[in-house]
Amino acid sequence: MDDLKTLIAYSRKNALRRLIRCLFAENILDRSALNFSAEGTQATFPLKDARAHLFFSDIALGPADTLVNDGDVVLLTEEGVRQPIHTHQDLLDVLRDSFDFEPSDDGVEGLKADMENSLTNDAHARQYHQQWNARLAEATRSHGLDSFTDYLRQHASTKDAAILLDQWGSLEGHPYYPTWKSRPGLTDAEVAQLSPEFNAQVPLRIAALRADMAKSESMPHVTSYHAWFASNFPAQWEQWKASLQAKGLNELDWLPLPIHAWHLQAYVLKTFAAEIEAGILITDGPDIQTLPTMSYRTMMPVLNDSAPLIKLPIALWMTSEMRSLQAKSIHMGPRISTVITRILEAENGFDRGLEIFPEEIGVRYKNAITQDDAPGRHLSVVYRASRQAFERNDGCLPITVASLFTRLPGNGRPLFTDLIERDGVRASAVHVETWFRQYAKVVTQPVVAIYLLYGIGLEAHQQNSMVLFSPDGKASSLLIRDFGDGRTYAPLLEERGYTLQPHVQPGILPTVFVDDIEPVRMFVLSAAFLTHLHEMALWLTQEYALGNTRLWQVLREETERAFAAVRERVAPALWEVERKAFIEDPWPTRSLLRMHLMQYSNYRVQHTLTNPLNAV
Repeated sequence: MDDLKTLIAYSRKNALRRLIRCLFAENILDRSALNFSAEGTQATFPLKDARAHLFFSDIALGPADTLVNDGDVVLLTEEGVRQPIHTHQDLLDVLRDSFDFEPSDDGVEGLKADMENSLTNDAHARQYHQQWNARLAEATRSHGLDSFTDYLRQHASTKDAAILLDQWGSLEGHPYYPTWKSRPGLTDAEVAQLSPEFNAQVPLRIAALRADMAKSESMPHVTSYHAWFASNFPAQWEQWKASLQAKGLNELDWLPLPIHAWHLQAYVLKTFAAEIEAGILITDGPDIQTLPTMSYRTMMPVLNDSAPLIKLPIALWMTSEMRSLQAKSIHMGPRISTVITRILEAENGFDRGLEIFPEEIGVRYKNAITQDDAPGRHLSVVYRASRQAFERNDGCLPITVASLFTRLPGNGRPLFTDLIERDGVRASAVHVETWFRQYAKVVTQPVVAIYLLYGIGLEAHQQNSMVLFSPDGKASSLLIRDFGDGRTYAPLLEERGYTLQPHVQPGILPTVFVDDIEPVRMFVLSAAFLTHLHEMALWLTQEYALGNTRLWQVLREETERAFAAVRERVAPALWEVERKAFIEDPWPTRSLLRMHLMQYSNYRVQHTLTNPLNAV
């Protein structure tokens, strides 16, 4: 077992690696100024005053302008001074004057602090993972098995296996967030108590919100929130009802509202003290134990049945924003879920290649007198049905995509190797290519089809996507969650006979677009292609030392096939424009590091990356 000091050193290098990748990806540092050695494994970067340069001892430029730094970073001055750079703080100090804009001191210091917090949390999580992995490896071996996924299939329910992998796989996070584990405001103990990567269990308080002070949205089959809640959480419903009746209150005048335990103590009791005093909110109801999933504030109840997942606000600043749950998400989640459910029925699930976690109901506080929408974003809930996804008879195991990159108990290789190497023999290049082709097909076919035919953008990034794997380790279909911020191009949807009512709110970016499809396309390319499929190709290429661009050629071929599959149903002009955007044009994505350095004064900053499908 590595000690904490060793793990912090590893996490510090990990943070440096991410920062270098992001700085060049967003062209905050001019990529074209990098001067590579003849072998392409070392590079220098001149600083702005040209009196010094950075030397990278082991760095590689991959497709989509992806710089992977695995070696030392050294500052070399023209006087011959060599100064090794070991921390992100030092790197930012050295490079700041070479940025393509002038960040404020507060912006730079804020990034340094968030990255330090992130890497500290990362090291502690890895320390916990050593013990967790040892237990999982021993459990696998004790059942006479070599494969971790075989052990889970044979000795856990589909739901329990999927949620365990989701928590266990919460280490790496988004590849373009340099502050991937930042939890400012929490102590080390609180991080461990609340975070999925620590296998945490967190209670939720089932509070009561006066029904006349609430707004809700539900899918058509949910005709009564009370009946729905009583059906899905019968024990908590009876306790909640008895608690109200003991106060002389009629439960039909109130709505059950789960509140995250930390959020309740740290935020709700103080911020909503007036509502509690006025008898609008009652906070002393029953608790329900839950497992936080990879998104941190979407919780899986610890019940035998596949209960709905519960998505909540939590007043923490994580990655790029305070994790509230806005009115837009409350209303759009059930609306989009309803439309997609109908489309899946009409399309036979796109050849049974796409499933969703439908968002059946959302509830938020809205004061009936003041009509103020703002407070409700911290007092709200969305429920996602999970039964169809988890109660399966097809033998498939749903694995959250980010978990595929997490290193296995026992051998320390990425989880995807456990799926590829079913015979226990290291896979050949041909075998890896065949596995990836099927994987790429499973993602591209439904994502491209629902976008081109219906204008619906699925945010199929590593956290929102599960891939269903059959017992032979092959990808079989795609399972998507989280529709509150989903983007849709209304003209295409309406051409097919469907409508989606937008939620309009001043100052909030709409998610139903009428004039331009570009925001929806960007959503799809950034999530499904750049941070998901490209990342999988990158990791496979590195793990199996493929040393070429072959997997991006495979991805191009599968993307072409996905476009060809719907060509006869799509207007020719649209088909041509979109095919070019996916396969030839630069890929757009959000400039997360730049936004952080700008202290989120603008949430809509984007940049483009060289299309890796066009370069092969």
